[in-house]
Amino acid sequence: MPNLSSTMAASLEGKLVVAISSRAVFDFEEENRVFEGGDAQAYMALQRDRLETPATAGVAHALVKKLLAFDPSDCSPEARLIEVVVLSRNDPVSGLRVFRSARHGGLRLERGVFTSGRTPWPYLSPLNANLFLSLNTEDVRAALAAGFPAARVFAESVKASESHPDEIRIAFDGDAVLFSDESERVFQSDGLAAFQRHEADRAESPLPPGPFKPLLEALHRLQRNRSGAAMRIRTALVTARSAPAHERAIRTLMAWGISVDEAMFLGGLGKGPFLKEFEPDFFFDDQTGHVQSAARFGPAGHVPTGIANGD
Repeated sequence: MPNLSSTMAASLEGKLVVAISSRAVFDFEEENRVFEGGDAQAYMALQRDRLETPATAGVAHALVKKLLAFDPSDCSPEARLIEVVVLSRNDPVSGLRVFRSARHGGLRLERGVFTSGRTPWPYLSPLNANLFLSLNTEDVRAALAAGFPAARVFAESVKASESHPDEIRIAFDGDAVLFSDESERVFQSDGLAAFQRHEADRAESPLPPGPFKPLLEALHRLQRNRSGAAMRIRTALVTARSAPAHERAIRTLMAWGISVDEAMFLGGLGKGPFLKEFEPDFFFDDQTGHVQSAARFGPAGHVPTGIANGD
């Protein structure tokens, strides 16, 4: 029999690939407490006992549903522009429940990697992942260190609003998320006035990229390539910067050839109330205080990198 693998192998090349832990998609917090109690066998038994019980939606469930809806239902696998892959410390038996829960909830999840407790982040490379979402801080930090956009999902986040069923709404902090933490280091060491002078003097010098530039870049490409899609993408920059430091942020995006749909320069105001109005399906920030505030109004993730996180 001829070997067809070389001619028929599937590929994720050129797609937006989101790798996500099972606990981010589904609410497995009760089961996870059993696991964290040190009894892995009891955890596996519990998941086996609940195989026929679909798990309820987790924090990132709405985001996954919208991402998968970006491609038309009749789109061939080769033509899809977005893929979501479960990347989990769960064991393969628990993986059965993940896929059954996905099928019950109408989520087209077809690929998964289950490592039975081992860290799964090395599989981000063969997946060509553009984003990794997990509730495990250790895995998220390792993924960021390896160069992948990653965030720790806040399990206590309010679920996403259902007001915009035809839009994928994603919001980003600026410094240490979209941009490097170069300017944040000036602020932390020398204060606000020094930060403002630093940014005004370098207004025309683009900031170095932060860990989430590749994700924003990929989203921007999707916006251009599928302008007639039923599901649209809307992005926002939500930053504590204010004038005159706003100029360097905007000029950096211009230099990258990337645009955002909304930009909020809040000058230290709390981000939560503004995110309440934007209603993101997900918000990314490097500072836990901002994430905690944002989580009161929608799904949020902590990006544990940069000087604010001891790096």
